[in-house]
Amino acid sequence: MQALLLFLIVAALSMVASSRALMQAGRFFGLAQLIASGMLFLVFGVLVGPLVLNILGPAEVETMRPLLAIGLAVAGVLVGLNLDPRLLRALPWRVYAAAAAHSLTTFTLVAGALFFPLWLASGVPPIVAAGAAALLGAVASISSPHFSILGVRGGLLERRAGLAITVVAVLDDLFGLLALAVALVLGAGGVGDVGDVARGLGLVGLAAGLGGLCGLLLAFLARGVEGEEELIAVLFGAVLLVAGAAAYLRLSTLVLGVTCGATLCVVGGFSVQRIYQVLSRVERPVYLLLLFLAGPMLALKQPLVWAILPAFVAVRFVGKVAGGALAQRVGGELGLPKRAGWALVSQGGLSVCVVLEYLLLVPRPSSHLLFDVSLLAAVLNEALAAHSFHVGLLQRSPQEVRA
Repeated sequence: MQALLLFLIVAALSMVASSRALMQAGRFFGLAQLIASGMLFLVFGVLVGPLVLNILGPAEVETMRPLLAIGLAVAGVLVGLNLDPRLLRALPWRVYAAAAAHSLTTFTLVAGALFFPLWLASGVPPIVAAGAAALLGAVASISSPHFSILGVRGGLLERRAGLAITVVAVLDDLFGLLALAVALVLGAGGVGDVGDVARGLGLVGLAAGLGGLCGLLLAFLARGVEGEEELIAVLFGAVLLVAGAAAYLRLSTLVLGVTCGATLCVVGGFSVQRIYQVLSRVERPVYLLLLFLAGPMLALKQPLVWAILPAFVAVRFVGKVAGGALAQRVGGELGLPKRAGWALVSQGGLSVCVVLEYLLLVPRPSSHLLFDVSLLAAVLNEALAAHSFHVGLLQRSPQEVRA
């Protein structure tokens, strides 16, 4: 009963924290940043979890797994709905080149630097260690653009520069999901031989295929729907289908959801915009609830966490700065500022979804190590991003901005 009451309170707070009025930068840039990032919900989840207050113990966390599956399904479908072919074709090639330069630089540095420590310390086969390194590379590649968005709203950043940074961050998310698929392929088995890789590739392919079928089904059902209430019911059923199929077959909910949304973009016609408008209303509350539910799963049982964590944060920061500089050169007239990487240090909620997905699908001690590192890094990188955005991009300290 106590856990249920706590969950309802957090659900209500997530709705309040999704208000656009609270995320207007104005003079309270720091408050808007904390609300926009959602890291307060992650910290609150850790506090009520087994490590601190133990209000949500291991048994309660286990019962909330269906909610995690539904949240991941919503997140995946929303990412897939952003893959509108018309919009993707309209973007110039320099946009993709800049985003690829930024993401690949960060991914390569993080995965390459942490492969040997993970292999030697965890004792897993090399292919599995490569999958673990790829997962940390995926988490590192993902960026949150909320600093640039708040900077534009608060008049601290030019609109063109803020829009360019936001576009790169959105494409970073797509690269991170592709890297997650690679990590799942490499980490599917425990032996780490060619058969395990083939099995992982088959499972990812099956998830993508089922997602496409779910997208076709949703497009068919949505075509004859006129009222908004009926559309909400159809969407809720589709999300449950995606989450249930992924959970039953032990497939990637994010991959299934992304391909579902992408397929809907291609065949959905005029109903796509209506579907996106409905789902976008619950996008932020769902992300905040996922962050809260991820908090109690933090274990910190392996001392290796404290060795990997500072290396991950440091190498990721170097990758973001170097990748941002390279993206600015490649982007040309895109409008990226010279220190664009300094505005992309924040991990955001999708990085937590990625590592949470991996933990649920690949339940081994090394997976919990990656989960703990990623969750702690999300909080540390948010604090680091608050300083790097102002000092690196605005050439001012947070205190000068508030003044």
